[in-house]
Amino acid sequence: MVFSSLFFLYLFLPVCLICYGLSSVIKSMVPRNLVLIVFSLIFYAWGEPVYILLLLTSVFVNYLLGLSMHGCQKKKSAGGAKALMTLGLIFNIGLLGVFKYSGFIAENLNRIPNVNLPVPQLVLPIGISFYTFQILSYIIDLYWEKIDVQKNPLNLLLYISMFPQLIAGPIVRYSTIAAEIRERHVSIVDFSEGFTRLSIGLAKKVILANNLSTIVDAFFGKANPEISVAGTWYAVIVYAMQIYFDFSGYSDMAIGMGRMLGFHFDENFRHPFLCKDISEFWQRWHISLGTFFRDYLLYVPIFGKRRKYGGLFLVWFCTGLWHGASWNFVIWGLYFGIFIFIEQMIGKKRMKKIPIVIRHIYNKIVIIIGFGIFYFEDLGRLGRFFGDLIGMNGNRLIDDVTKLSVQNNLFLLIAALICCFPLYDGITALRKKSAAGAYVFGFVQTVLNLAFFAMSSILLVDATNNPFLYFRF
Repeated sequence: MVFSSLFFLYLFLPVCLICYGLSSVIKSMVPRNLVLIVFSLIFYAWGEPVYILLLLTSVFVNYLLGLSMHGCQKKKSAGGAKALMTLGLIFNIGLLGVFKYSGFIAENLNRIPNVNLPVPQLVLPIGISFYTFQILSYIIDLYWEKIDVQKNPLNLLLYISMFPQLIAGPIVRYSTIAAEIRERHVSIVDFSEGFTRLSIGLAKKVILANNLSTIVDAFFGKANPEISVAGTWYAVIVYAMQIYFDFSGYSDMAIGMGRMLGFHFDENFRHPFLCKDISEFWQRWHISLGTFFRDYLLYVPIFGKRRKYGGLFLVWFCTGLWHGASWNFVIWGLYFGIFIFIEQMIGKKRMKKIPIVIRHIYNKIVIIIGFGIFYFEDLGRLGRFFGDLIGMNGNRLIDDVTKLSVQNNLFLLIAALICCFPLYDGITALRKKSAAGAYVFGFVQTVLNLAFFAMSSILLVDATNNPFLYFRF
């Protein structure tokens, strides 16, 4: 089940909200949490009923590990707590590794002469990369005594399985919503702002990302020996916007639905294309993943002590590999790691002395090429992509197909470009300036919400396959 489907928008979500609202009549949080657990499990089982057992097993094992670790900490047994934390890391990373990377590892080992390992053909459980990282954050924070142990297994299950962020993030830390699991209230303002974020996210996905994807597929979907230099740059720029609107749209919908249910998730995107350098881009893009690796991996001791650049290499290697069991993702992660390393060597003060126009040109070129690396999992096609960017494959500078595509999609491209800017933030700021402004913009916001929903619904009527890109990660 996906957020951007008519079934979810007009049946699953309304029924969930109605049941949740009815359960709110009872002052206890137990009925509300149970409603969310039931709907979350139905949501997950809708597409993969078998793997719900894997999810439940993972929750149960980590619940027991958490209780046991807490018991060791109360007894001042540092060694026992560390052993249990290590066991938790092995279990959770091991599960992720088996399902996501075992086939990739076997295929690469088989390249060695006289090695012929069977290649596992396992279906990747949807959302395992996201909920595994949430579990890891719980186990590690518990070991560091940053949070209290969750003694109620249903509350831990709610944290891990909550349907708004279960499938494709954002990666929500337990510390972020621990208090709201125990006690929360939904005001009219919460529901209104949550619905606005839901509408914006839906529009990003259905109106922008889905239509941009048709352009990308036309140029990159099949090996195209006739693609020009301009066509290559045009397609990869469109792909960069497509993946931004697709993933940030999902995050907006998740944050919005969480708000409608009384939860306040952290932001996952902050207009990343407005960045002035690559370091800032990664402070704005997929924030929950970046902060996860920063907090849990960057300062891990390597060969006995913390190593600044060794940790940086490890973070970007893992960032790439997390996105998929393919070498292009590893290359993609290390590619950005190299530029961040270069910027660190230059230093923040000297970076700021570089004219802002040059900094913007530099980082946009790096980012756009990076998304090309992200797109092409076949390394042969990736090599051709690099050649096509600069005309090394004998391709023309520009072609009529590219010109026609730009002309036919001009309004879509302009709308996508405009929506890369913080329009919603600007409207929100204006609303706060005066009471009259609040009423006017409140009315405009309501009209836009309804318009986004109506337009998206119309476009979804004929949609046969509408998955979010990050479902496969």
